[in-house]
Amino acid sequence: MEQKLQRQDISALLIAGPTASGKSALALEMARELGGEIVNADSMQVYGVLDRLTARPDAQDLAEIPHHLYGHIPPAQLYSTGLWLKEATETINDIRARGLLPVVVGGTGLYFRALTGGLSEMPAIPDEIRNEVRSRLVSEGVEALHAELARLDPQMGERLRPADRQRILRALEVVRATGRSIIEFQGRGGEKIVDPLSARCLVLQPERPLLHARINRRFARMMEEGALDEVRHLLALDIPPQHPAMKAIGVSQIADHLAGRLSRDDAIELASIATRQYAKRQMTWFRNQLGEEWEAIHQ
Repeated sequence: MEQKLQRQDISALLIAGPTASGKSALALEMARELGGEIVNADSMQVYGVLDRLTARPDAQDLAEIPHHLYGHIPPAQLYSTGLWLKEATETINDIRARGLLPVVVGGTGLYFRALTGGLSEMPAIPDEIRNEVRSRLVSEGVEALHAELARLDPQMGERLRPADRQRILRALEVVRATGRSIIEFQGRGGEKIVDPLSARCLVLQPERPLLHARINRRFARMMEEGALDEVRHLLALDIPPQHPAMKAIGVSQIADHLAGRLSRDDAIELASIATRQYAKRQMTWFRNQLGEEWEAIHQ
């Protein structure tokens, strides 16, 4: 970065980027330099158990600079952008109250959108409705949920197709919980917890060959550093397969390896491919969804 930052010049530092782009290392460097504390904005790194598999900061980093909202949610517990925003708001306000700089880092674009006021305010969904809908997704399939959505909310049923699995789940949860279409809630911008005009907003955009090489090396290292035991522990919890923690990249591939369905090398290769595909989706989202206040950092 050509311009040297001063803590008094900004209200927060936001660092987004695809997986394996080096954003956690940059956040640590900037927090050290500017007197900050780090707040997680990655939807997989909030879950416990999967320390290595989700590339959470290691013990040395955690000991050097305070890190918040990492590994604090049990894998069996459902979590949402709304819950993260509530916790992040409390954490950021506390950091500021102590005269320090919030350094928010992660790869989940919706978290950053929520933080900067760009996410629609959605109603709270009771756990019993969320659990029922997601269980039915497994037992009955997305087509049955789409048919129910079309009956309860014809406009959204017409707008969505069965391939829009996550959007169908969310729209059905909202109409079941409130009796109102999700369309009524969309477009209502939330409060700006961090004003992007007073913050420094960085998005890392590494060159693809460099990123792919990092991804390949990192997953092989994860296997050496305990990812196998993490997945064993996760599987022993008997968590429903539709839960987000079970969809962390590498879980299914390592599970297949542990069950004898994949060799170690094949598990590494398939997980690396899935990670590269995920990184591509992240970079596309960041290019298309982040505002002009975000400064691209090319590597």
